[in-house]
Amino acid sequence: MAEEEFDVTPFDVEGTVDYDRLVEKFGTEEIDEELKQRFFDLAGDENLYVKRDFIYSHRGLDKALDEYEDGDDFFLYTGIGPSGPMHIGHIVNYYFTAWIQRKFDVNVYIQITDDEKYWDRDIADEEVDENVRDNVREVAAAGFDPDKTFIFRNREYMGNMYDGIVKIAEKVNNSQVKGVFGFEGSTSIGMNFWPAIQSIPAFFEDKRCVIPAGIDQDPYWRIQRDIAEKFGHKKTAAIHSKFIPALTGPEGKMSSSKPETAIMLDDGPEEVEEKIKKHAYSGGGDTLEEHREHGADLSVDTSFQWLRNLLLDDDERMREIAEKYSSGEMMTGEIKEILIEELNQFLEEHQDRKKNADDLVEKMMYEGDLAQDMWNRNIDLRLER
Repeated sequence: MAEEEFDVTPFDVEGTVDYDRLVEKFGTEEIDEELKQRFFDLAGDENLYVKRDFIYSHRGLDKALDEYEDGDDFFLYTGIGPSGPMHIGHIVNYYFTAWIQRKFDVNVYIQITDDEKYWDRDIADEEVDENVRDNVREVAAAGFDPDKTFIFRNREYMGNMYDGIVKIAEKVNNSQVKGVFGFEGSTSIGMNFWPAIQSIPAFFEDKRCVIPAGIDQDPYWRIQRDIAEKFGHKKTAAIHSKFIPALTGPEGKMSSSKPETAIMLDDGPEEVEEKIKKHAYSGGGDTLEEHREHGADLSVDTSFQWLRNLLLDDDERMREIAEKYSSGEMMTGEIKEILIEELNQFLEEHQDRKKNADDLVEKMMYEGDLAQDMWNRNIDLRLER
């Protein structure tokens, strides 16, 4: 049987992704059981996303854990792309990053890419500003330590890091950028310069940077890994997640521009119920008789995949749902009701935290311990010649 085609880039995902083939294509490593258990042991706790293999691939995580055991910790870096309202697929990475911060007691740097969205999406300044205000409050609600987290807008913080960006840009040529990102002659010169800006936070501390991100973002860090040692820094490590399948099925991923594919973070209980009942793709049989005889295909069922990978930490309950649904004892309508309940509980708690996030945002951007330290710094790099 011919392998199905799919395409994954930092800008788009098409088709049904084969994650084993994607690991081979990108040259990453799967998080095996030994590394997973070591990660949990050092954290002193298990994490749902890693336990269920939603977080499944890495570059250099083993090295970061080696150094941590030797007393040399790491720092975390992730970003916000303010192109519009956020959905549940966006926020998972921030909850995971905040979990790592709590368990390993490390700093987090969150880059707001208000420049890249302007170049890539042709969004007006006013819309970018509005998205930034909303997105930052969503991220602040994920549970970060406000004194160990620095959230910054590129266009606001640029003066503090431009010297370092200039040094990076000197060591990255057009052929590299074209090869990694597929840029063409029609690509904005802003986007050609963008990888240097994207790389600079990985040099904010003189220790290994660890980046939790979707696996589609991995190409960005290849640039940093190519040049890190030229500046006397360690190569960035990365921890990769799979994509949360769209409500409408396993092809592609959620999109804010296609409301039927996503649960937005500001959706209310009635909207969630309507979307799940109307759009959540079912792996169940087409008829009652067929479903009772063959059961559901769990691998393509949106409700099951969201519960398993994102929401339901209770292993015993998850096993019971899997057994009953795959055998045909549980119907599609029943598992959708479970998903609706779990999603609404998650969103209610998240929305409550967002309502009270303004003080946290101020600390993470300007007034917290790490933020104040960063506003007093000039980020520069020195070549090892």
